[in-house]
Amino acid sequence: MVDIKRLGQLAIPMGVVFVVVMMVVPLPTALLDLLIAGNITGGLLILLVTMHVRRPLDFAVFPSLLLIATMFRLALNVSATRLVLLHGYAGKVINTFGHFVVGGSLVVGLVVFLILVVIQFVVITNGAGRVAEVAARFTLDAMPGKQMAIDADLNAGLIGEDEARRRRLEVAAEADFYGAMDGASKFVKGDAIAAVVITLVNLIGGMVVGVAQHGMPIGDAVSTYSLLSIGDGLVSQIPALLISIATGLVVTRATSTGDMASDLLGQFGRQRRAVTLAGAAVIVLALVPGLPKLPFMVAGGTVLFIARRLPAEHATTVEAEPTTVDPPADSPEALATQMQIEPLELELAYDLISLVDVDAGGDLLDRVKALRRKLALELGMVIPPVRTRDNGALPLGCYAIRVNGVEVTRGESRNGCVLVIGEQLGGLPGEDTREPVFGLAAKWVPDALRHQAELTGATVVDRAAVLVTHLAEVVREHAPQLLGREDVKSLVDLVKSSHPTVVEEINSSGLTLGDVQRVLQALLNEHVAIRDLVRILEALSLRARTSTDPEALVEGVRAQLGAAVSAPYVESGQIPVLTLEPMLEQSLLETLRTGEAGSFLAIEAGQAEAIAVECRRIAERAEQLGHNPVLACSPQLRPALRRLVSAAAPNLPVLAYGELGKHARVQTIGVVNLAGAAAA
Repeated sequence: MVDIKRLGQLAIPMGVVFVVVMMVVPLPTALLDLLIAGNITGGLLILLVTMHVRRPLDFAVFPSLLLIATMFRLALNVSATRLVLLHGYAGKVINTFGHFVVGGSLVVGLVVFLILVVIQFVVITNGAGRVAEVAARFTLDAMPGKQMAIDADLNAGLIGEDEARRRRLEVAAEADFYGAMDGASKFVKGDAIAAVVITLVNLIGGMVVGVAQHGMPIGDAVSTYSLLSIGDGLVSQIPALLISIATGLVVTRATSTGDMASDLLGQFGRQRRAVTLAGAAVIVLALVPGLPKLPFMVAGGTVLFIARRLPAEHATTVEAEPTTVDPPADSPEALATQMQIEPLELELAYDLISLVDVDAGGDLLDRVKALRRKLALELGMVIPPVRTRDNGALPLGCYAIRVNGVEVTRGESRNGCVLVIGEQLGGLPGEDTREPVFGLAAKWVPDALRHQAELTGATVVDRAAVLVTHLAEVVREHAPQLLGREDVKSLVDLVKSSHPTVVEEINSSGLTLGDVQRVLQALLNEHVAIRDLVRILEALSLRARTSTDPEALVEGVRAQLGAAVSAPYVESGQIPVLTLEPMLEQSLLETLRTGEAGSFLAIEAGQAEAIAVECRRIAERAEQLGHNPVLACSPQLRPALRRLVSAAAPNLPVLAYGELGKHARVQTIGVVNLAGAAAA
């Protein structure tokens, strides 16, 4: 079996070399006829391929192929010119085009040739070149915005890393393609000019050679060489015209899901009324006195027949839905429905409704759905559906997020604007603000200035992405409150289907779903993912044999998870760690007490505040150096120390030494000591 790829790797380079050889080595007429037929076939093949591709990038090799086809055509012109001037004969193909196609008339041949040149050069090539130039410019200008849109979809969870990488490569390939087409269109324009010059040279040179070298009468020389020159020009212009049309089709093709024929028939097929009116108008033309009636009647009747076969516009089949009777507004059922509180709600001002209107291009609901999937994989819990509705009491451009019926935060998403995040934003018009999640300096800039903002190097985020990012942070922060009893039951049932023994041990240990829920909520409260629910339940069943105290259960689970707790804080194979000075840690262990709410430190309020403030100060200094540190201590001290520092440094994770694991190297970047705490 022939290896097509290896054959192409050998044949195509040899073909390019052969094109160059054709320009300097005379060819026999039989071979020239074969090559001319191949040239016409290649032009027709390229045209048909461009009509069947679904998008321009499916024929990305076209710019390079255009150069090779142009060089091949010019090489055929040179070979044919050599034979015409030397022997007065250049093969049967050129001879036939010069005598039969134009009827042996020099005037007809020149007119047909000039018309083909005008069509190719003035109409098709000039228009295709302009379209290619504009397409290349707009594609390159839109490239940064497309890259930012891909990054926003990736951050919102709409796409994965592989899909984002594929889209980035596609955007780069599209820019390269239209840039190459902008240059390749100049080949076609140059080929049209060269065809005119070569034909003029053949006409003048042929007459000179016929009269001066062969002693032919002027009339015979003009007749012989002029018809051969016209035949050569027509043979070259036909494939050149085909490829020019193919060039115009490629650069003017809009992105769609089908080939050109399918799109053409499908889009005409949806316009039954227009097709009917066109057929009727053509039949009316047949009534004009002096016009032949039969052609117009046949054409109009054909169009009307086609229109009758098209589907009716907007004809949709609606299935009958069962009729439901809503309960009265004051019935217990209706009141109970109205009293229900949604776990997670998103309220929008009236001018933000377009974000959820699919007809207006809004994709907020799709982004929220993708966000739920992303957070479920990140946290290990099923995020409740987000109830989205309008709220006329909100100021224009504002939105509110509610958790269990309580508004927890508000933000703004300006209509017709994008959020530009950066430090040097003074040159951009707009309103200064703060990014809602991290509090970074930002500015609302009109959407028309997006490209200008991107050129400054700032991060540009569309208003839907701002809202989704803020919603994601709220869900992470309030994940414990969003984990309900039914959610826990669903998670346990899921484990039961794959690990029934683990669930049986939990049931036999005396733990209830409420106990499991409290442990999972405590883990989520400290940003520990509960994805590994099998190990969590195994650790609970083991610890429940000795104690059912909630704090003891949580610490038992954390000890079982081990390195999984500290994995999110690993930076380049290292964990930046803050530690307590040994004397301070020992003194805190001596003050450790146990109460109804768990363990606590029996120390003076001033000392407790000093320790918490010192932890925050060292953590902030580490963050300024580019680290996200954790505070490590002994396992017995960890719960009480976490309660102590959470008020002053809520984002500082407190880990036990055993949770650091061996998967990364510990990098000590600060020590909390008594002297620093006292000074604070």
